[in-house]
Amino acid sequence: MKVYIAGKISSETEREFLEEVSKICENLGFKTFLPHRDVGLVKGIKDVKRIFNGDIIEGFKDCSLVVAVLDGLHVGAGTSWELGYAYAKGIPSIGIKTDESPEDALEYLSAILIASMPIVNSLKELEKMLKKFKKNNT
Repeated sequence: MKVYIAGKISSETEREFLEEVSKICENLGFKTFLPHRDVGLVKGIKDVKRIFNGDIIEGFKDCSLVVAVLDGLHVGAGTSWELGYAYAKGIPSIGIKTDESPEDALEYLSAILIASMPIVNSLKELEKMLKKFKKNNT
């Protein structure tokens, strides 16, 4: 099973956290797709088609689950788009928000995002949810 890992990738700290999420998934036997690792970062407008094709066309191919990091004041535009795309394709998602609860973030996290997936508060909770997902889908 393949997990697409979505989240902001602008800073080194953001990318490192996504890589931690990837390691948890891989330790449980999932294959992972990390956009910044598997396709690279945008350096200019010339990169957008390559990024879209790599992240969306290839990244979502054979995808069983999306794990989305929702930390920060706002969810990234790409992360929101990826979650909507996954939902439209019938791919389940799990959100992880470690900086505050979804209830406290309702004002800016979006009722739509909150209602579309379970959201966990820690890497430990994510691991439990991934184990449950794997058990129910193998």
